[in-house]
Amino acid sequence: MKLSYQGIQDKQAFAAANITLPAFDWKAMAAKTEEKPVWVHFGAGNIFRGFIAALQQKLLNDGLCESGIVAAETFDYDIITKIYEPHDSMTLVVALKPDGSTDKEVVASIAKGVRACSAESEQWNQLKAIFENSSLQFASFTITEKGYALRDIKGDLMGVVTADMADGPDKARHAMAVVAAMLYYRYLAGAAPIAMVSMDNCSHNGEKLRSSVVEIANAWLRNGLVSAEYVAYVEDETRVSFPWSMIDKITPRPAEVIEKQLNELGVEDMAPVVTSRNTYIAPFVNAEVPQYLVVEDRFPNGRPELEKAGVYLTTREIVNMTERMKVTTCLNPLHTALAVYGCVLGYESIAAEMKDEELVKLVNRIGYVEGLPVVTDPGIISPKSFIDEVVSQRLPNPFIPDTPQRIATDTSQKIAIRFGETIKSYVASETLNVNDLTAIPLALAGWLRYLLAVDDNGAEMACSPDPMLATLQEQLASVKLGAPETATDEVLKPILSNATLFGVDLYAVGLAGKVQALLQEMLAGPGAVRACLKAHV
Repeated sequence: MKLSYQGIQDKQAFAAANITLPAFDWKAMAAKTEEKPVWVHFGAGNIFRGFIAALQQKLLNDGLCESGIVAAETFDYDIITKIYEPHDSMTLVVALKPDGSTDKEVVASIAKGVRACSAESEQWNQLKAIFENSSLQFASFTITEKGYALRDIKGDLMGVVTADMADGPDKARHAMAVVAAMLYYRYLAGAAPIAMVSMDNCSHNGEKLRSSVVEIANAWLRNGLVSAEYVAYVEDETRVSFPWSMIDKITPRPAEVIEKQLNELGVEDMAPVVTSRNTYIAPFVNAEVPQYLVVEDRFPNGRPELEKAGVYLTTREIVNMTERMKVTTCLNPLHTALAVYGCVLGYESIAAEMKDEELVKLVNRIGYVEGLPVVTDPGIISPKSFIDEVVSQRLPNPFIPDTPQRIATDTSQKIAIRFGETIKSYVASETLNVNDLTAIPLALAGWLRYLLAVDDNGAEMACSPDPMLATLQEQLASVKLGAPETATDEVLKPILSNATLFGVDLYAVGLAGKVQALLQEMLAGPGAVRACLKAHV
């Protein structure tokens, strides 16, 4: 069996392997999408293929729409070349249940993948033509939080962004410049309305997307490359809206055990590839079953009936509540704490960590004790029920091949939201005392200990990729295991006072001393991280 349009014509073989096939014809859908595109998605990776594309698949299966999705990749073009094109943009999605069983489905709602590269005129013009078509209702995004950033950690514009601002729409390279360019072409073609929907796992995602696109548009105006009317179009949210959203579904890297199962079933060519950008990706996506997508319902050119695929369409206020609930309390902080401690304590799976008494106590305290008091119930999802599902079903699921090493990636970009927002809420509260926080300072101290790249046995340990890794490790270079006194104020103050990193100046809110003391405990010698956890949770 092959994952392709021709391959899935062998319906009996797929049925025998218990793999669900689409209930529509992919070629007819692709032709309809070419004629009247409705949806473009930027970011062709696993969360898109394993979750978002499956939403449109349900609508197509149920006869509620005829057009599919065009996937545009702005960063890792190999994904289109090596994963999309050989399989007619189809994905084999494998749902991993806690009992070890799986559901398998061929998701074929993606009409085609496009390399959003201005240097490739044929690909660029394909995407341009889609944005020029008034039928296009919205573009969505899963490009990770750092994909929206125009500046480095020092606040300086990145070199590629400066070049894009000078060179104009036709030579755009950075993802945000590509988006601004596509909106420019749409403006020139008649300025049809459109929604630009960030579905990335970050706070106020629509605001981040809008801010970056508007900044580039205004830079082009200053440089005489576009008209004021184009900028007015981008800034008018009755014509170009930037809805906020909250997304939640774990889609870890492809698991070897799933690849083996698919091979045994007779599905060919399922081997993962490593792209030139070091993305580890396969023709299949393995993912957990629970999933949530809450989207602000502002689509000035209309939209598919996404609510019939399980999407919550609601107000910005409720999106913000659900996003804060997940990102600052009920899931993401727990994940980050497990990530840094899991690496230091030698774990290679999140599920295994959830059998560790101290780590379970740590995440329970972060979520239930320190987080829930500052969460506003969004009404559509119960925060307590959400945490219950996370700690009792999702994180302990042994069949989700997720690793602390993966989740520890880019931690410096996540700390401010995942812990800083709760700290801010305590500072602002008239009834809560920031000095009562224990588990959150433990998580922050654990991250600093992790950055030393030495595990709790004293052995060398690799740290996950992070744009701030080299800078932070250089600042901590004099801090040594076995020498707690090396974690001095002089060394730590530039880090702990960095409000960009933590969301707050930890000295100003009174937590720096606690974080420093906990780090010093963890530096006593081999086994000190474990001893510190036992002492404080």
